[in-house]
Amino acid sequence: MAELATALTSGKYVSPSTDDTEIRIAPRMFKHVVGCNHIDFKTGQQQDAAQYMQFFLESLDRAEKGAGSRLKNKDDESAGIPISSSLFAYKTVDRLECSADNRVKYREGAAETVLTLRVPMEAATIIDTETPSQKRPKNEDSDAPSSDTKESVPTVSMKACIDAWAATSEVDDYRWPHMENNVHPGSVYSRMSNFPRYLVVQVQRYTIGDDWVPKKLEVNIDTPEEIDLSYIKNTGPKDGELLVPEEAEKPKDNKPAGPVVDEGALGQLMDMGFSMNGCMRALTTVGGSNIEAAMTWIFEHNQDPDFNDPLPESGPGGASQAPASGSEVDEAVLMSLVENLGCFTSDQVRAALKQTGGAADRAADWLFSHMDDLDGAIAALESSSSSNAADQAVSNSNQVLEDGDGKYVLTGMISHIGRNTNSGHYVCHLKKDGKWVIF
Repeated sequence: MAELATALTSGKYVSPSTDDTEIRIAPRMFKHVVGCNHIDFKTGQQQDAAQYMQFFLESLDRAEKGAGSRLKNKDDESAGIPISSSLFAYKTVDRLECSADNRVKYREGAAETVLTLRVPMEAATIIDTETPSQKRPKNEDSDAPSSDTKESVPTVSMKACIDAWAATSEVDDYRWPHMENNVHPGSVYSRMSNFPRYLVVQVQRYTIGDDWVPKKLEVNIDTPEEIDLSYIKNTGPKDGELLVPEEAEKPKDNKPAGPVVDEGALGQLMDMGFSMNGCMRALTTVGGSNIEAAMTWIFEHNQDPDFNDPLPESGPGGASQAPASGSEVDEAVLMSLVENLGCFTSDQVRAALKQTGGAADRAADWLFSHMDDLDGAIAALESSSSSNAADQAVSNSNQVLEDGDGKYVLTGMISHIGRNTNSGHYVCHLKKDGKWVIF
């Protein structure tokens, strides 16, 4: 990676030449260097740009943390080397308010590198971009359908997306530790804990249809070249706020803290192929029963390292719903798959179940999709899981994050071209020397 970056920035490969096919660096070469050790990114299948970027940053972090004395901090050699992902890392703070006594609880999340925003279609407007010369004159056939007629595409501003992310939402059936873990509704909103040097924003231009299939939204996002996000910065407790006592955060009984997960909603999400642990995390985050909000959360966080890990709290009703360790699988499910599939060993099925969080249908799909080199895929999984565990231990340490003024200038955009989420391609616009260039 270092050699490739040096070659790209040296100018050697941008010199004008009539026959430069031997020294040209194609984008697929860069993609291969980054994703050659990833089970999905090394294939030609449709990929998600945000997930690819996160994997790229994780790869850089892994290399930088393992470099030892080979890398030094040019500003202060006695200090540790800066980690590349810290340039994009931010944390959010959730403010929860109990409706029973109006006490407030602040909860800080883990560091992230991509801010995911949904598109609030309720705030969409139709902007008429047709000039008078383009409008057809009225005639007797004006009511007839025309093949040239196009549907107007609604427009949503970037500020509306940010405001929707920061808006207050209701939380149903939340267990409050300071109320002896009794269930009461409440409200919650999110704020930025810090502003990184570079902010990467992913706008989710898709929604979940009535058949629970992701569908791409036909919508334009009006993005300004400069934006000020200082108004969504977390300012800490306000004057006069009553905070939830810290000692109340530790439950005094076996009731799980947090929202009560609706069993019916949990079953519907698992029927779509997601693991029980992932569905539990999603429902716990959104209040316990909102399936649509849980689906949105799953699409935002299904690549998180701990997505399929069991929750630290117990499941609904106080009973544990998952194995104590993310490395364990349900032996009954394992033996059932081995018997029903008939062509895989118990070790292969066990590896697939670990990869898919215990979901039997997803494990079967994973096995069949990697039959060409199943042993190699399992070996890559084991190597990746061990390195991810080490990376997660390092990332959980107290990392100092940069904090700016929240004012950003747009320098690039990646857009998906295609009618659905499973096909199409990406294009990139970059601002170079004051002009927008497309790649």
